[in-house]
Amino acid sequence: MNATASGDADEPLDDEDPEHQPGLRIVTLGGEEVTGRLDRALADKLPELSRARVQALMSKGMVSRDGAPMRDLSVKAQAGDYTILIPAPTAAEPVAENIPLVVLFEDEHLIVVDKPAGMAAHPAPGNESGTLVNALLHHCGDSLSGVGGVARPGIVHRLDKDTSGVLVAAKNDVAHRGLSTLFAAHDIDRAYVAFTRGAPSPVRGVIEGRIGRSPHDRKKMALLKSGGREAITGYRVERTFGPAGRPLAARVSCRLETGRTHQIRVHLASKGAPCLGDPVYGSGQPSAAVRGAMEQAGLHRQALHAAILGFRHPVTGETLSFESPLPADLAALEALLSAL
Repeated sequence: MNATASGDADEPLDDEDPEHQPGLRIVTLGGEEVTGRLDRALADKLPELSRARVQALMSKGMVSRDGAPMRDLSVKAQAGDYTILIPAPTAAEPVAENIPLVVLFEDEHLIVVDKPAGMAAHPAPGNESGTLVNALLHHCGDSLSGVGGVARPGIVHRLDKDTSGVLVAAKNDVAHRGLSTLFAAHDIDRAYVAFTRGAPSPVRGVIEGRIGRSPHDRKKMALLKSGGREAITGYRVERTFGPAGRPLAARVSCRLETGRTHQIRVHLASKGAPCLGDPVYGSGQPSAAVRGAMEQAGLHRQALHAAILGFRHPVTGETLSFESPLPADLAALEALLSAL
């Protein structure tokens, strides 16, 4: 088994949406910050909280000044200290939903599925239904492992909502612990296919850099000079599209030696070749010809696909390997790019 990693979006379980991380925030407003509405001023001071989230907290009496709750959403900002209490999200028990699944493998211990783009791995605040967990609860019934907690039964690793491809879930606690051990030891064979703006240079290499929360935007990950966690991505340009000297796009294979949040997306962007369609890390516009191909292909998400997943069965010891073909939008995109 190759010692490759758990994947681009196999997020650690403590890496939640910062908007919902519980705790107490103290914000001091003064000077130019006291013009305009309070909700906007607080959102500007706390980039990890959206303005809508601040408004929701205000309406629940979670924002106060001098001990007085600030419930009026239209109130103007004033100089002073504001206390913002962010409660821990309530883990609602997910409901089984009859959502079709593409099952690549299933036995009494685990299930391997080909997750479509647009499906979140598990429920989260603001996204309580239509997830893989909801589908698995209907498909597997009560057999899912409970190690992942109420909201995450069976979930060992995750893919971004808009990343498609192979994902494994545990159906009992023994399999869950065994798979978790494999992921922690990076004893998982995993490969992604990405379509990028331009092409990374050189055509083959290893990208290294510590990844953590961006100090400028807490909703994004970034390469950090200090802090964060070590991240290593091996990549190979499989083909380029457009002029040979200055390719407009490329198909890139990525294999990971670590599995940090958004790792492939951050690393490819750091090479000046972000995933096409990436709404977070895809700074800069592709060429008009590539944009036309994306539109014609119906690409409305980052062009990233978890194509290969291989591991040793945690209970039987059998060596398993699964491959997912490109989904329709990426297959169409490749065909259209080939004509450039």
